Amino acid sequence: MLRRHNYDLIPSSEITSESLYHERRAFMKLGASAALLGTSPLMAALGFEKSKSALELTSYDQITTYNNFYEYGTDKESPAKLAKNLKVRPWTLTVGGEVQKSLTLDIDTLIKKIPLEERIYRFRCVEGWAMVVPWVGFSLASLLKQAGLTSKSKYVEFETLFDPLQFPQQSKSFGNIPFPYREGLRIDEAMNPLTILAVGLYGKELLPQNGAPIRLVVPWKYGFKSIKSIVKITLSNHQTRSTWNQIAPNEYGFYANVNPSVDHPRWSQARERVLGKFFKQDTLAFNGYGNQVAHLYKNMDLRKFY
Repeated sequence: MLRRHNYDLIPSSEITSESLYHERRAFMKLGASAALLGTSPLMAALGFEKSKSALELTSYDQITTYNNFYEYGTDKESPAKLAKNLKVRPWTLTVGGEVQKSLTLDIDTLIKKIPLEERIYRFRCVEGWAMVVPWVGFSLASLLKQAGLTSKSKYVEFETLFDPLQFPQQSKSFGNIPFPYREGLRIDEAMNPLTILAVGLYGKELLPQNGAPIRLVVPWKYGFKSIKSIVKITLSNHQTRSTWNQIAPNEYGFYANVNPSVDHPRWSQARERVLGKFFKQDTLAFNGYGNQVAHLYKNMDLRKFY
């Protein structure tokens, strides 16, 4: 069963008309119905219900052909061209470290076990471009609760599959990136209801270039925090590794919250360009999700902890 939650906080000027929105929903419903003819667990679980969300979605083609995935190359087109042969079944996800019970989960078993939801989120890259993506997934908290937190569960580290045969750039050490790619969150960020593990978008299973079969989505942070093709989640009592922060700490902070007041050395963060739009728009603090997450950083100097 697919549930829907609404976390869009976009100005009315960016809101799609209700009639156009429901036309799009109807179209998506037809697409989902066709997909139900397949046998994948995700497709079998899909069911589109009436939604009040009004964000204007970025097209499926744009979301699946404009990607950063350095395991395949540095340009935006390479992932879609080179990722087609990624083997996403069988796929195992482990959860360990400072937890009550370590887990080793087959991806299909996991999808069957936890109800899926659609979350329509804004997605903001530190490079200055943005999308609106209808993810399908489940809250990260729901998975971590299965493993059980302890008093030492203070940070969470995520790790991408390391397989140079499937990820050609992992063996070339482009830019001295220390593969496998790793990202981290503080435990309160990980347990926030907005943080999800996505297994699909637009009602379809994730394509490899989008992080199949399972990826992190943290909508108030820059996109590089939303690590793709995860195989390992480790909880720790100390701040965990973050690949870009390790490579260039003066450019990429551990927190990486969307902040129009703190520029990246090479990119202003004051404005952003949504894919498919000509004009730029103002960047929103916490990518527009401040009401849900600003309290996590109360009394923190966000210029220092960027």
